[in-house]
Amino acid sequence: QVQLVESGGGLVQAGGSLRLSCTASGRTGSRYSMGWFRQAPGKEREFVAAIRWSDGDTYYVDSVKGRFTISRPNAKNTVYLQMNNLKPEDTAVYYCATTRNLVVLSTPGAYDYWGQGTQVTVSS
Repeated sequence: QVQLVESGGGLVQAGGSLRLSCTASGRTGSRYSMGWFRQAPGKEREFVAAIRWSDGDTYYVDSVKGRFTISRPNAKNTVYLQMNNLKPEDTAVYYCATTRNLVVLSTPGAYDYWGQGTQVTVSS
């Protein structure tokens, strides 16, 4: 079993920054990719970013490219999401997740374990 714990959410004004963290524990090993998703009220869970364990390649939804950066220093069990120039439309609960899938990283169904989520609220 794998446990994921997110932190770093909060309230920020538009244009501000936040850094989310997610730490995995339990029977993790190291061969798993990590992703961030978000879900706003009344909307479906949306892919935000992912980093593949095998080569460190990163992927982003178009709406956050150039503003968000996902990282996983030394391929350890913590992943970060640096969010800059935040916009009100970024407001959502952010979830991290892990998967052993190497190909599909943008679909929630491809992920095996999920954190409890952390709220990000961006005021205009």
